[in-house]
Amino acid sequence: MDVHNVTADAETFTCNAYLAVGERTTLVDAGAMDGVVDAIREHADSLDAVVLTHQHGDHVQQLDAVLDAFDAPLYAYAAHPRRDRALDDGDTLLVGDEECEVVYTPGHADDHVSLVSASSLFSGDVVVHDDGAFDDGSFGRTDRPGQSRERLIESIEDLLARLPDGVEHMYSGHGGVFRGDVRAVVERALERAERREPKYPDE
Repeated sequence: MDVHNVTADAETFTCNAYLAVGERTTLVDAGAMDGVVDAIREHADSLDAVVLTHQHGDHVQQLDAVLDAFDAPLYAYAAHPRRDRALDDGDTLLVGDEECEVVYTPGHADDHVSLVSASSLFSGDVVVHDDGAFDDGSFGRTDRPGQSRERLIESIEDLLARLPDGVEHMYSGHGGVFRGDVRAVVERALERAERREPKYPDE
């Protein structure tokens, strides 16, 4: 599967928005980068679906622009005025060329989902490889209203329980794309989250 981070060149704060090109060309999150529509068009003429991991501003600011440009159906866990299909835990959907299971992973956001295939993990913000707080296994912040470290820990545990052996690509909402032993990265993220210490000094 050919996956491109179409917000990689952003000069302002955004999530990573991933374009999975394949049998069902899918955008995972829309990001907050001006010009993301043009960046998508460098790799694909159309979109078959847009899937949201969650609806924090850095993941959806350019959503209307993307939907207007490509007229693609929107998949999301929580209600949204332009949602075409509600996602639920255990659903499956084709992302690019890979069949993914939807895993409900709240804690960082109440509506957070991750997408897991036999070889890839689209983890949104629940788990990331590197984000400035930790390298080689970090997790989404949980110090803001509506967030919960305890619920995040439960989500990471559930993600690990449902992560197939052999997953070797992790596409997270922030930081770099990781290729290698994804399970080990998620386990390190869980260990750090379980310390229940502030992730950032200002928490």
